Amino acid sequence: MEERGIRQLDFVYVTGDAYVDHPSFGHAVISRVLEAAGYTVGIIPQPDWRKKESVMVLGEPRLGFLVTAGNMDSMVNHYAVSRKRRQKDAYTPGGVMGRRPDYAVVVYCNLIRQAYRKIPIIAGGIEASLRRLAHYDYWSDSLKRSVLMDCGADLISYGMGERSIVQIADALNAGISVRDLTFIEGTCFKTKEPKSLYDCEFLPDYSLLRQDKKKYAQSFYTQYCNTDPFSGKQLAEPYDTVYVVQNPPAKPLTKEEMDQVYDLPYARTYHPMYEKEGGIPAIEEVRFSLTSSRGCFGGCSFCALTFHQGRIIQARSHESLLREADTMVKDPLFKGYIHDVGGPTANFRHPSCEKQLTEGVCRNRQCLFPSPCRNLQADHRDYTELLRKLRKVPGVRKVFIRSGIRFDYLMEDPSDDFFRELVQYHISGQLKVAPEHVSDRVLKEMGKPPHRVYLAFAEKFQRMNQECGKKQYLVPYLMSSHPGCSMKEAVELACYLHEIHHMPQQVQDFYPTPSTISTCMYYTGIDPRDGKPVYVEKNPHYKALQRALMQYGKQENYKLVEEALTLAGRRDLIGYGKECLIRPEKKKESFGEMGKQAPMKEKLRKSVKKKKIRNIHPKKGKQTNK
Repeated sequence: MEERGIRQLDFVYVTGDAYVDHPSFGHAVISRVLEAAGYTVGIIPQPDWRKKESVMVLGEPRLGFLVTAGNMDSMVNHYAVSRKRRQKDAYTPGGVMGRRPDYAVVVYCNLIRQAYRKIPIIAGGIEASLRRLAHYDYWSDSLKRSVLMDCGADLISYGMGERSIVQIADALNAGISVRDLTFIEGTCFKTKEPKSLYDCEFLPDYSLLRQDKKKYAQSFYTQYCNTDPFSGKQLAEPYDTVYVVQNPPAKPLTKEEMDQVYDLPYARTYHPMYEKEGGIPAIEEVRFSLTSSRGCFGGCSFCALTFHQGRIIQARSHESLLREADTMVKDPLFKGYIHDVGGPTANFRHPSCEKQLTEGVCRNRQCLFPSPCRNLQADHRDYTELLRKLRKVPGVRKVFIRSGIRFDYLMEDPSDDFFRELVQYHISGQLKVAPEHVSDRVLKEMGKPPHRVYLAFAEKFQRMNQECGKKQYLVPYLMSSHPGCSMKEAVELACYLHEIHHMPQQVQDFYPTPSTISTCMYYTGIDPRDGKPVYVEKNPHYKALQRALMQYGKQENYKLVEEALTLAGRRDLIGYGKECLIRPEKKKESFGEMGKQAPMKEKLRKSVKKKKIRNIHPKKGKQTNK
């Protein structure tokens, strides 16, 4: 601050992540966007949440504090699906765990409020975004109220906040009170005056949501249907005399605006102060990757992207991506490999249909599920051309695609050009795809295509490899214990793995994170889309059985697999046939049970005597009889 002549910062940004100035990190993007708009921003990474002095080190900002838990929800960062504490935090120096608190947004905001009673506080990032209204919290197994009610912040900037944060900054800079900032899209605020809300849809009171899970399922689906920036309405959730109001989402960025965001002068690495602690592990995954798009119209039930980035695809220009690739090549650590070119779904580079940029996405219809919409434009020409240009950049040896291919969308493309070039140039031996399951009943709850679509894709992938003279493999991501998956469907999945001779090294167990359709199903036992009941496995032991079935070949899983097959009525899969998952357990007979061991030992001794084997004595080097 002294070197730049800054006496007082406009904003102080508190983040639960280490300070990494790379466009894959939310705090870097928001602070660079504010800087480009003429505001000064200081960053306090991972303050000591036990001391209020830790958020005072840069002084009181002129306009306000910005708060984020980091690139991940702090509870997902800290705990595995088993609720056991993780050992490493990739967003902390040296991967050390424990540098941020649980429920970090609430803790940080209250810490700031202790130090500065009247300063405006704006919460953002994935944790605040997905907890902006009442939500099921898996770790406490309870329905929590909006994070805005607990954290003491004045506003939540939800979703991708480049638009809303500049509008907030401009309003505060113009002297408008933070209490009057009720008009900015992509924000949530509190009010005690519901009459001032215009054209607002009121959700059930929080007290009713806690009492009636069916009410919560209906309320959640109302939120889900209002995540579009063009058709979404203002929503209000009552808490006795206080209302948490969600304004419609911010409009998507144009291609030019996306370019402006990603062309900002990022240092593209972590702060030098972390070198002595071993750096920040998370940078390795993204250091030489290109973000070409954001948003996803895939609509998977277990994914929170609909609530956070939205369903409308926003993409960068080829020119912007090529400039970033040129910057990568000059990095002394660059070895010639671009690790990824994509986004939430790599092969989504444009909206699924023409009307989305003016009318938004359909409220009650998915683009790909249960079958592709007739208005879907499955076209990979732009993405194929981009990859061709990147392959020609001097210094680039190979361009990989690792952020995931939506195979059902790929199968809808009438041209095979992208598929062929994907196989020829952009796979490092294995292509990771996410069919998630094989049971159509479970896939329906997941919002994924029927299993036959994946089988057709796998067959075509194999044929393309043969045509290109390649020997490459599919690695399917599969999930256990998703709502709708009973032991019967889990056995069906294990049989498929046995059939294709695939044994997953790691098993993905369904994780109920805030604000997804699947999490709503997990909590309520109801599919919010149609109100019908859904089977949900919550028993930890039975969830362990489903996980074990996916790794049926591991010796340590034998007893669990046997129990699972018995419960499913499929003991026919225990045997010596080709279709069997495990062999019958061999009964170990003890000498005590046999009773007559002396004659047995005598027979063994005599049989050994008859069969003499010529050996070399280990010490003397002479032949001996044993």
